[in-house]
Amino acid sequence: MDFMVWSLAVAMFTTGMLGGLSHCVGMCGPFVLAQVGACANLPGPVLLRARGSMLLPYHLGRITTYAGLGALVAAGGGAVTRMTGVSWLLAFILGLAALLFLRQGLVGLFPRLAGGTGGGLAIGLGQRLTAPLRPLFARPIGLNGYLLGLTLGLLPCGLVYAGLASAMGTGDPLAGLIMMAAFGAGTVPALLAIGLLGGAAAHRWRSTAARVTPLLMLVNAFLVGRMAWHMLG
Repeated sequence: MDFMVWSLAVAMFTTGMLGGLSHCVGMCGPFVLAQVGACANLPGPVLLRARGSMLLPYHLGRITTYAGLGALVAAGGGAVTRMTGVSWLLAFILGLAALLFLRQGLVGLFPRLAGGTGGGLAIGLGQRLTAPLRPLFARPIGLNGYLLGLTLGLLPCGLVYAGLASAMGTGDPLAGLIMMAAFGAGTVPALLAIGLLGGAAAHRWRSTAARVTPLLMLVNAFLVGRMAWHMLG
C-alpha cells in the first residue's frame, strides 16, 4: 500500500504538470499575470523585480493549502473508518475519485461529454471570491504573495477535487499531505512559464498538454481504482 501511495504521488505530480498547462493556464493564468505585472511596477533593482516575478511565495502558499487539505480530508476519512470499522467506506471514496479522474479523461478526449458551463461558472465564481484580495495583488511579494497562494488554493477546481478524493481514500494524513503537495508542486512549472515567458508561450504548450492530459487522467483512474480494489481485498 505504501508503494501504491508513492506511485499515486508521482502520478499526481505529473497530473499537476500537465494539468497546469492544459487547465491552470486558463484558470490561474490571469492571477499569475496580474501579480507579475504588479511586481514589474514595484520600485527597486531590476533583479529584485525579476525575482519577485517568479512568485515563489505565491506557489508555496498554494502548495501549503493543497497539502493541508490533503492531510485534513485523509484524517477525516481515516477517523470515520476507525469508528465504523469498515474499509469499504474508503474503498468507496477511492472509487469515487477514480470516477472523477475517468470523467476528466473522457471529457478531454470527447469534449461533447462535458455538457454545461461549469468551467465558466467556476472562473466567474473565482473572480468574485478574489475581489477582496486586490490589495494583496498590488504588492504580491513576501507575505502578501504567500497569503494570496493560501487563499487562491481554495478556488474551485475539478483536478483538485479528484486529488482530494484520492487523498481522503487513503485514510492516512501523511499520505494525503504527500499526494496533494506533489500535485501542487507539479502545477508550478506551467505557472512559472506563464509569468516568465508570457501568455503566448504558455498557450502553445497548453495545446500540446491538452492532448496528453486526458490519457494521464485515465492512468490515474486506473491507479486509484486499483487502490480501491486492494482496500476490499
